[in-house]
Amino acid sequence: MRGNIAQLMQQAQKMQENMQRVQQELANLEVEGSAGGGMVAVTLTGNKECRKVRIDPSVLTDPEMAEDLIAAAFNDASNKIDTESKNRMAGATAGMPLPPGMKLPF
Repeated sequence: MRGNIAQLMQQAQKMQENMQRVQQELANLEVEGSAGGGMVAVTLTGNKECRKVRIDPSVLTDPEMAEDLIAAAFNDASNKIDTESKNRMAGATAGMPLPPGMKLPF
């Protein structure tokens, strides 16, 4: 029984190290989301900090449309980060399912 506990502790330690590595990778990640066929693009970090916004000048003639496209581009980038985070964390946790409602990174 002690061997099993020691083995579980080693697995938990390895999983924790993998998760820390993935969290660092995600923090350094930059993702671009776009809307309007590329007329608006937003670049976010893995922590969802906005790094860059690019807007085609033709969009600026309609402020309401510009607002909608910026929001859509931001949401596109955010969804891409969520997907990438989920994929990388699944690898770090070796497919171990997390309890409902628990999200990583914390």
